[in-house]
This record gives sequence, structure tokens and C-alpha cells, in this order.
Amino acid sequence: MLTRTRHLRRLTGRFAPRVGTPLLHARGVTSALTVVSVLALAAVAGCTITPPQRPLIIAPAAALNSAALDQYRSEVAKRIIERSPSYVLHGTPQAMLRSLVVVSFTVNRNGEVLQSSVYRTNGDDEAESTALATLRRASPLPQPPGKLLNGRGQLELFEDWLFNDNGKFQLREFASPQAQTID
Repeated sequence: MLTRTRHLRRLTGRFAPRVGTPLLHARGVTSALTVVSVLALAAVAGCTITPPQRPLIIAPAAALNSAALDQYRSEVAKRIIERSPSYVLHGTPQAMLRSLVVVSFTVNRNGEVLQSSVYRTNGDDEAESTALATLRRASPLPQPPGKLLNGRGQLELFEDWLFNDNGKFQLREFASPQAQTID
């Protein structure tokens, strides 16, 4: 019975005063830490959190440049079409195109075409010369946005000319879906 009582006293803390001061001191430190923790928690709970003033989602510069590039490519395609209306195909391109000509060209800050060349082709000389001639006819092109220019003040672009058998083309920028059947 005596052993059971001592055990209960240890569990309930009634035995602590008989053990001595080290346990009392540990209890005092624990109590002090508890008080400090409660005070710190109360201080933090009274604080308000201010959300940031700027939006959390910021578009990266590359995305902004991509949108500007897409818009500029559209302006260039419109200029090419405006300056060569008799070569433009209206309607649906045929299912099996006569030719696809990819032209690489460099534009300066004033929109002047500095250099152009056929980048990819199926070897159709007439389609190649028509693509290059319609690009030259459209020059000067609209001025490109300054943020798209490289260190030399130039911008290199690519455009695709899609040719039907009749020699008329659509630019990939504004191309209609091709026909599904070969006539």
C-alpha cells in the first residue's frame, strides 16, 4: 500500500515537495517558459498581416515579348497581303499544296527589310521568287517594337507562304484550314 501511495504521489506531483528543490526548480522554469510562450503567442495573435500591394502573378518578360512578337508578325502579314492583293488566295487552300516556302528575313528598327532568303522549300522556283518578291514589295514593314530588337537594332523573323496550284498564296499567320479532300 505504501508503494502504491508513493507512486500516486509521484504521478500527481504531491511527492515533489518531499524530493527536494531540483524538481521544484525545473517546475519553475517550465512555468516561466509557459508564461513567456503564452505572452509571445498573444503578441503575435494581435498582429495583422498586410497582403502585398502588387499582384502575386507577374507575367515574365518573355511572355510579354511573345505577345508583342505575335502582334508584330500579324502586322507584317497584313502589310504583305495589302501590297500584293492579286497574289493572295481567298478561301480554303487545297488539300495538297503546290508549295510551302519558308522565308527568313531581318528587319531594322525602321521596318526596312535588310536581308531575306528562302529558309525551306520544296524546290518550286516560281513560288520561291513570288514569296521573296511579295516581301520586298511590302517593304518598309511596320516598325517593330523596341523590346523585340537585338543589340544591333534588328529583328529576325520567319513567315510561311502556302501556295495553291494556281500560284496564289496564303500566309501561315492568316491561313485558313486546308481542304480535307483532294479534288
